[in-house]
Amino acid sequence: MHTKSTFRVAPILAAAALLAGGSFLPANAATFPPLNATATSARIPGKLVWADLFTTDPDGATKFYSGLLGWTASTIEQKGKSYVIFSNDGTPVAGLVPRSVKGSGHPSRWIGFYSVADMTTTLADVADNGGTVRAPSRNFPDRGYQAIVSDKDGVPIGLLQSTSGDPPDNPTSIGSWNWFELYVASPKDTSDFYRTAIGFDVAPEANSDRKSDFVLSSAGQARGGVAPLAGATAKPSWLGVIRVADLDKTLALVAGLGGDVLLPPHPVEFGSRFAIVLDSTGGTVGLVQYVDDANPSKNP
Repeated sequence: MHTKSTFRVAPILAAAALLAGGSFLPANAATFPPLNATATSARIPGKLVWADLFTTDPDGATKFYSGLLGWTASTIEQKGKSYVIFSNDGTPVAGLVPRSVKGSGHPSRWIGFYSVADMTTTLADVADNGGTVRAPSRNFPDRGYQAIVSDKDGVPIGLLQSTSGDPPDNPTSIGSWNWFELYVASPKDTSDFYRTAIGFDVAPEANSDRKSDFVLSSAGQARGGVAPLAGATAKPSWLGVIRVADLDKTLALVAGLGGDVLLPPHPVEFGSRFAIVLDSTGGTVGLVQYVDDANPSKNP
């Protein structure tokens, strides 16, 4: 299933989604904004509910994403360390975590956080299925329990058990996350991990002849894709995609902000247009513009 809140990235773009590894320094237990301003009991396991950028250049990254997407940034300070919260039209959509010195030789990396119903159970399932815990579960006031794990390919993924409920499945707004695509050597094996360890529903990509591609879904909605790596030297990685109003105008800002366009505008499904950019700190992100009322709600 595809809906207006999701978008499938063609695997031929995988070569541009390479990200190096690195260490992660969890943010201090400061007061983070809850996922819902008014708490609910809604739980949508498998839904992407947050994303963090880990970087050794927080000032450069803040300037880049604020200038490119119009995000506003606010900083939480505690015990000499900071955490930046990016908001889109007043709604928090992402965070920025300064990387430790150990990660200075690596580019920035976006990590998406997916909702889980029970953190303790999920972490046990991850370990039982070949994954590892990279940042143990921590309780952040108002936010919930948060952890970072690695899947069986060593690719990090965030987990979050919200204390204020999960946001509803509304259509993706301009400037918000639209999709996350995972590129790995064996999409079938990796998809099995996400089904058994994280609890996703997994199905072959129905809109393509690429039988090795899989869609990760929950609650009847597609959440992300798993696709084959392009090239023998490519490394497994996630690629996050953000919706923009005008792709050409957005890409015209990239160079002036210190970034680079890795993949020029490319037509993809439903008549949309897609590109990949390298931010000024070495992080990679996809951008998509819906065209002609793209991504209608439908069951293929």
